[in-house]
Amino acid sequence: MPAASLATQGGTPRAPKTRGPLFRALMVIHRYLGVAAGVLMTVWCLSGFVMMYQGYPALTEPERLAGLQPLDLHGCCVVPELDPEDAAALSGFRIEMLDGRPILRAAMGRGSAGKTYDLTTGLPFGDIDSDMAGRVARRQAEALEIWADPAWVRPIRQDQWTVQFAKRHQPLYQVRFDDLRRSDIYVSGANGQAFQHTNARERLLGWLGAVPHWLYPTVLRQNGKLWNDVVVWTSVAGSFLTVTGLYVGVVHFGRRRNGRMSPFRGLWFWHHMIGLIFGVLTLTWVFSGLMTMNPWGLLEGGGDRPVRQVLTGEATGEQFRQALTDAARITPDAKTAQLVAVPIAGQVRLAAVHGDGSQVRLAPTGRPDPVTEAEVRSMLAPLKPVSIERLTREDAYYYGRKGDRPALPVWRAVLSDAQKTRVYLDADTGQVRRVVDRDGRWSRWIRNGLHGLDFDGLRMRPIWDLVVLPLLFGVTLVCATGAWMSFRRIGRDISGLSHALAAARTRRRRRISFPQSPADHERN
Repeated sequence: MPAASLATQGGTPRAPKTRGPLFRALMVIHRYLGVAAGVLMTVWCLSGFVMMYQGYPALTEPERLAGLQPLDLHGCCVVPELDPEDAAALSGFRIEMLDGRPILRAAMGRGSAGKTYDLTTGLPFGDIDSDMAGRVARRQAEALEIWADPAWVRPIRQDQWTVQFAKRHQPLYQVRFDDLRRSDIYVSGANGQAFQHTNARERLLGWLGAVPHWLYPTVLRQNGKLWNDVVVWTSVAGSFLTVTGLYVGVVHFGRRRNGRMSPFRGLWFWHHMIGLIFGVLTLTWVFSGLMTMNPWGLLEGGGDRPVRQVLTGEATGEQFRQALTDAARITPDAKTAQLVAVPIAGQVRLAAVHGDGSQVRLAPTGRPDPVTEAEVRSMLAPLKPVSIERLTREDAYYYGRKGDRPALPVWRAVLSDAQKTRVYLDADTGQVRRVVDRDGRWSRWIRNGLHGLDFDGLRMRPIWDLVVLPLLFGVTLVCATGAWMSFRRIGRDISGLSHALAAARTRRRRRISFPQSPADHERN
């Protein structure tokens, strides 16, 4: 079955003699692959139990927003003079507070870390030192209800919990708090932004859950290509192991003259039976895990980019600059944490983002100016939608996972293109929230559906837990028993090989100790 060969085990019936050399070769590969891949699949299963209740530690965007000081633009602002290259690359911005000062975070296109400017001077924001990092972390800690002072602040390059952020935030500052949970908040030395939070419990469960489940140790994850290749090919090996195990299990299943449905006994019998029950689920989980890595670009998509370009339009650097000038004249209310630029249909509008994550579009005067249905239909008209409707609840492709909730309400449009693309627009700002093309729909059902059993009717907890826990337990038994059987069989193979080599050495010594006489040699 999926983690070890059932074909030939000591004390158990061998595969029927009618099986050809290809079948036997396949079983040898399966048996030996079952040691490494079977153990790894068992680790994936055991860490999956932890991942059900604790994912990789993260500071979520709502938590970060809650940690920002309310936006205060009194006496502000000096609009920065961007050099021509930056002005041409400007693709968005947000205005928020950093260490008591209003700042501009300018986005310079995809893949760029952007730049940060002090709006009290119009100049690039200065260096982030450890004292400032400590103050930023303290305010973020209050939003997270960490009622303690920083115990220490130290600069680092990266660690286990920042490895995926390190390059764009270096140097990093790790701020440890003197609380019972031993909380850490990480602050970017590049832009002063708090971007990660962990505590002792999350770190422990991370080592037991997300790190082994994603093969995420720092030494591997810091090399993105190597990490991707390792995860992809180990998942391919696990899929092959499961497919061959299912084949062997089905071939050996059937009623015999003694009334038994399996030729195996003991642990091999239970592996055979459990594998027949849970083998298909094992395959769907390891295969969908492979697909979460988007191997070889199979679910790359890309059909959303032209759609987004039509909806946002080709906003110019001058339009962003005008929006920035408008923002400098706005007096935000006490709930506003950010002002953000929202490109819509070739224009750049401003939206106020509140500390709870809600947004409202603003007129140039600063008054609320929510997007209208007529504007939405005008934006979507070039895409020739077949339907447009206002959603006040989640649907199959616009929904939250693991406690995250998407912005609602939204406008949903289904387009008339070959991919039946779905577009979701924020009902307050008109901002593009999500675009789901054909690959996006496949990705939703393969990655989230199969891997997380994320289906309607199962998503509600504790119903999901009651279904997933016994299924995961069964798959774990399949992988663990198969790996153990492979270890035992290979141990016997090694022992047999050792005896054969010892016997060969003994025969060789005997020939050396008793050489043939000339007469014997002549007779031979």
